[in-house]
Amino acid sequence: MMFRRIVQALGLAAMSFSIGLSHPAMAENVTGAGATFPASLYQAWARDYQALSPDRVNYQAIGSGGGVRQIMARTVDFGATDRPLTQEEQARAGLVQFPVVMGGIVPIVNVPGIAAGALRLDGPLLADIFLGVVKRWNDPRLRAMNPQLALPPLPITVVHRADGAGTTFLFTTYLAQVSPVWAAKVGAKDAVNWPTGLGGKGNDGVAAFVKQTYGSIGYVEFAYAGKTGVAPVQLRNHDGAFVSAGPAGFGAAAAAAPWGRAAGNYVLLLNQPGAQAWPISGATFVLMQRQQASAARAQATLRFFDWAYRNGDATAQRLHFVPLPEKVKAMVRRQWGDIKAGNAPLWSAR
Repeated sequence: MMFRRIVQALGLAAMSFSIGLSHPAMAENVTGAGATFPASLYQAWARDYQALSPDRVNYQAIGSGGGVRQIMARTVDFGATDRPLTQEEQARAGLVQFPVVMGGIVPIVNVPGIAAGALRLDGPLLADIFLGVVKRWNDPRLRAMNPQLALPPLPITVVHRADGAGTTFLFTTYLAQVSPVWAAKVGAKDAVNWPTGLGGKGNDGVAAFVKQTYGSIGYVEFAYAGKTGVAPVQLRNHDGAFVSAGPAGFGAAAAAAPWGRAAGNYVLLLNQPGAQAWPISGATFVLMQRQQASAARAQATLRFFDWAYRNGDATAQRLHFVPLPEKVKAMVRRQWGDIKAGNAPLWSAR
């Protein structure tokens, strides 16, 4: 009876599984690994879920590249990535991909005398800084874009990710969209050959490097800028407006996202139109094996994300993420029917 009350509190009693289980026979330990972008959210959700469910969820933030490798190797129950896999990549690896929340990447700086949000950049100028073409903070192009600031003659130190990262994929894909030179010389991947700069591991590593290095610039998921106290910049967006990063801008970028029309849920939210749209926005994704060796752990994984979809929006917003629209969550639940043990689907959407 006590277990039934726990299940009802989780909203699980109404779930039906094609293999005939209405609730787990025993507690499961679910493991996930990957992107640092949503790590604070997944860990907060796991703590809240643990207070209500017999299942346990452990998430390790090792970077998107590591998350993809581990789910392909079947060493975790779910992998997390900010670089969505194409439908072809998913098919080759036997994976199912679904979005969880949306957020944004923000350039951060440590320039003496420059307050948070005061510095303005556009995409081509940002690309030239990371190419090493613009070398000092008082460069004429920077002064022309920021006539209100007293920019010092300080060398620019670029800080980038040292590990394979979905954050890097989104950042470099944006730079490739706005700078033909960047597209030709560096390209867009989760790990690139950086023309200049220092490498930090994870969003927290980049933020720490920027915080301790005068004259530096890096890029991190938005929540890390707030946690570490480094100064975010404004960016000129697709419509020509200088905008600040934040949930309103991420939501504006996602307003016209083609969910439901994107094969394999491959959706990018970069350089989207809209007066308020933040130009380096993106969703974060979960990957699961289409064919499961453990039906019980796969069901436990899906129960966790179903609970998060139903109960986790307030926590997501508190941590500066943008929840998915309800119609997208419903679409994803239908797609979970593709996750099977043998021929038996492990989830049936209500």
